[in-house]
Amino acid sequence: MTFEQALRALEEVVQHLERGDVPLDQSIELYERGEALRAACQKRLDAAQARIEKIVAGADGKPSGTAPLDGAS
Repeated sequence: MTFEQALRALEEVVQHLERGDVPLDQSIELYERGEALRAACQKRLDAAQARIEKIVAGADGKPSGTAPLDGAS
């Protein structure tokens, strides 16, 4: 599942929960699904942020390339 697909699914879960017209058991299942989707989205965002932070600046302070996340050359 891509980040965008997970985010759309999470938005649908939130909409269902906000309507308040689902039975308690289904609300709990939706909440659990939403939490799993939120965690998946957060993991993808954290990975993207780590990649962005690995951008290497040149002598002039401008980005000159990227470095591997594991620190290898």
